Amino acid sequence: MSGRYVAFEGVEGAGKSTVAARIAERIEAGGDPVAVVREPGGTAAGERIREVLLDPLSDIRPWTEALLFAAARAQLVRDVVRPALGRGAWVISDRSVYSSLAYQGAGRGLGVELVRSVNDAGLEGLWPDLVVLLRLDPTLGLDRQQVPDRIGAEGVEFQRAVSAAFDTLAAEEPERFIVVDATRPLAEIVEDSWASIQRRRSMT
Repeated sequence: MSGRYVAFEGVEGAGKSTVAARIAERIEAGGDPVAVVREPGGTAAGERIREVLLDPLSDIRPWTEALLFAAARAQLVRDVVRPALGRGAWVISDRSVYSSLAYQGAGRGLGVELVRSVNDAGLEGLWPDLVVLLRLDPTLGLDRQQVPDRIGAEGVEFQRAVSAAFDTLAAEEPERFIVVDATRPLAEIVEDSWASIQRRRSMT
């Protein structure tokens, strides 16, 4: 494990995109190359899939949703993530396969292990080295949203199921997960995340 593939996870409104961007800035300031990606998206095909998945007018079934996420992710890993790691860059990801485990596996009730197996084929063994879970009460997260997308509009009970799934995943994989309190000011969240990433990498 290089520790250079870092994903940021959490419920809607947890601040994943903002914190990921700040961490990428820290890495670049230190002189290391970094690729910032988002899921779904990050490739031409992935961005088109993203439009379908997040469009409030899209009417798609749970397994269709899960498979579209997996397809976009497989393309991203092949075209962007693996090449970036191969040339020695960091990869900072706004969401990852763990979102599918939490949202589709648990939230949609498809089964975490079934969703894991579907995604594992496309990942070809390349999972994030570290996952920073920005822990936030789902109610607060939904209150932070300005214009919710299709999944963000599912409501608080769905988000609570997702939040509980993230907590379970973090407990099952403590060597991979870093849990950060996302109720605090942004500067504190970024400092805590960066210090934890550095500390965890120094242990490998």
